[in-house]
Amino acid sequence: MPQSLGNTIADSLKLSLGYSKNLLKDVTAEQFGRFAVADGKPIESNHGAFIYGHLSLYANKILEDLGQPTIPLPEGFEENFSKDCKCVDDAGGKLPAISTITDYYFEAFNRVMDVLRNTDDEVLQAVNPSEKMAERFPTLGSVINFYTGGHMMLHLGQMSAWRRMHGLGSA
Repeated sequence: MPQSLGNTIADSLKLSLGYSKNLLKDVTAEQFGRFAVADGKPIESNHGAFIYGHLSLYANKILEDLGQPTIPLPEGFEENFSKDCKCVDDAGGKLPAISTITDYYFEAFNRVMDVLRNTDDEVLQAVNPSEKMAERFPTLGSVINFYTGGHMMLHLGQMSAWRRMHGLGSA
């Protein structure tokens, strides 16, 4: 039975969201925005707050590209999690709270998943509106597939490594 492109992408996103949830097991609010430490030195690797906050920004990009209403970003997301930001150790607790970040992440990507399941193939076959990304991902569907698959799993792999550095084990 043929399946729409939107459902194909949404199926992959659903798997990524399930993995995202598992990776949060046993993560505390105090460690979510902190670098891991080895031999008394911080390991400058993306931490959970940055990973989930950064990925969250792409949900609105997808919704916008699909002509759908976006979900207002919580305060502090753009300035702390954009692709141009450097992940910093949040010893002072200045980043948004773990619940703010993760609640938004799951709300936004569940909305994306619902929209994808109701998006016609013709829409996803349209030319990618981002000139910068169009060379690698010529259609809207291909770039959305990257954002919800490869890009998401790349950062979730960082989360998996970060968990191990904090002694939390696999998810």
